[in-house]
Amino acid sequence: MQKFLKDWRQDAINKHQYDSAIFIGDKLLALTNDPYDAFWLAQVHFSTGNYPRALTFLEKHKLIDHSPACRYLAAHCCIKQSKYEDALATLGDKTPTHLLGNTNKSRRKLQHTSGNARNGVHRKGSSRTEKRERSEEMEREITSDTKYEAAMCYLRGICFAKQNSYDRAKECYMDAVRIDVQCFEAFDQLMKNCLLSPDEEWVFLESLDFDSITTDGTDTSQEAAQFARMLYTTRLSKYKNPSEFSNAVESLSQHYNLDSNPDLLLSKAELLFTQCRFKQALAITSSVLDTDQYNFSFLPLHLACLYELQQTNTLFLLSHRLADLHPDEPATWLAVGVYYLSISQIAEARRFFSKASMMNPHFGPAWIGFAHTFALEGEHDQAVSAYGTAARLFQGTHLPQLFLGMQHLQLNNMTLAHEYLITAHNLCRTDPLLLNEMGVVFYHLDHLAEAVHIFHQALAIAKEIDSDPKAWLATRANLGHAYRRQHQWSLALTEFEEVLRQGQRDAHIFCAKGIVLLEMGRCWDAIVALHEALAVSPQDPVATDLLARALEENAAEQGWGQEESERTDEVLEQAFDVKREEMSRKRAKRRGKARGEGVDGQGARMSEGGEDSMMVLSDGEE
Repeated sequence: MQKFLKDWRQDAINKHQYDSAIFIGDKLLALTNDPYDAFWLAQVHFSTGNYPRALTFLEKHKLIDHSPACRYLAAHCCIKQSKYEDALATLGDKTPTHLLGNTNKSRRKLQHTSGNARNGVHRKGSSRTEKRERSEEMEREITSDTKYEAAMCYLRGICFAKQNSYDRAKECYMDAVRIDVQCFEAFDQLMKNCLLSPDEEWVFLESLDFDSITTDGTDTSQEAAQFARMLYTTRLSKYKNPSEFSNAVESLSQHYNLDSNPDLLLSKAELLFTQCRFKQALAITSSVLDTDQYNFSFLPLHLACLYELQQTNTLFLLSHRLADLHPDEPATWLAVGVYYLSISQIAEARRFFSKASMMNPHFGPAWIGFAHTFALEGEHDQAVSAYGTAARLFQGTHLPQLFLGMQHLQLNNMTLAHEYLITAHNLCRTDPLLLNEMGVVFYHLDHLAEAVHIFHQALAIAKEIDSDPKAWLATRANLGHAYRRQHQWSLALTEFEEVLRQGQRDAHIFCAKGIVLLEMGRCWDAIVALHEALAVSPQDPVATDLLARALEENAAEQGWGQEESERTDEVLEQAFDVKREEMSRKRAKRRGKARGEGVDGQGARMSEGGEDSMMVLSDGEE
């Protein structure tokens, strides 16, 4: 009868017919009075979402102290009811550190014993066989209890995170994975909430003992360990060791047929996004969402790609569909906020980013978007406050510190900007954008040698991670300006020409090129460059002034202005001399006629005076 009821209960659970499972489980418990059956019934109550009843059932049957599994379920019921203090009281606020070193030994012992049994070791008697079986069963119970202890460490981390104690939460998550390397929930919390820096993530991965994973055989255990390690590698930050990530993805795709797995595709898209290859990343996210439109883990990256590519129509349609179908998802209102941000309706975007962050206080993209709205409006103080909150929530990512440094850079607070950027650099040393901002700070502080070194480093890392070269034209232009201020004209000209060659027709770049050419004495080439600047931006005052200067210097260089001036002066002087001689002859001739003919004195004087006045006037006009 007991077997019949257990099979019936299991069949009901498999069909998600929980009322049937509760009905049969209650009768089975009355027959057996077994704590294991009571635990099963409490689990069914938990699966139906009736957390108070599940907790009360455990307390009624005094199961909480019976085993780690029961204590785990009771604490989970408290967390589901937002009773975090009660959950910590049930779990205890201390990690079982004695398990950090013993769990691996016990699992290897179990694996070794199982292997010997399969190989025919200890066949001398039934008593020894029974002893071995009891030992194996006891080891399995220890392993099961160890897994629940790791799960309880994970729940402690959840409680501490809800209480804003992120350092303690991080330690609990890490201890959970150290105790049980298969506790993926804890590992996912570490990666998803950016609680570790890229360097710390790789150090933590190296510290995990994947060899503790056991299967039916030694060879399969090693394969399983390598498989789990590669899966975890794909979850790490893409700013460090991209080659290892690529190797892991390639191996999983070829040997385990995971090339179209959504999790691996998401990791590939994240890598492409860090390389500024937005079109390729969008192609991957779109392909997944076309077949699984409810995969919300893809939405933040998908929205970021749409924003970068300025596909406002797609954002509009996507946000409307999500608002109609999934109004309870934070990602829905993130999509609405991104759409309003793309059409420059900053106030509306801020409202929806705030709504998303209130629905899930640990939703990083919503916090970053909320802070961006203040930065775009020039509200630097409020932007600094919002970025500071994001930095406190997501301690392992360098982006909030980077954005804080950029805000202080716009405020001309070079000291604070430098401090925040150094903090970000300590978290991530392989982000070209961060290195570019550090170079700009050194440039404004007149540390030109350091600026040149940092700009070179940014371009080298961008090339190393196979990033899109066009994404870093601004960095190359900054390098050209640093060379210009160092009076290294040929190097500066090379950088500006490379920027223009790759397609960035910017009036400021043409002006910078014109300045360098003027300093090199190539006035005619400078005139051509400045004309191109005015062709891009006809009202640019800098290009206009520089062009006037270039024309003057070119004229002086060719000697056109001096010769023309001297020639004009000579012609005018000769004309004046001829006119003066002609005037003198006319006066002498008229005076002689007046004396010889004896004209009336008054008339003569009138004629003479009138003629004199006309000559003076003419002379004056001349």
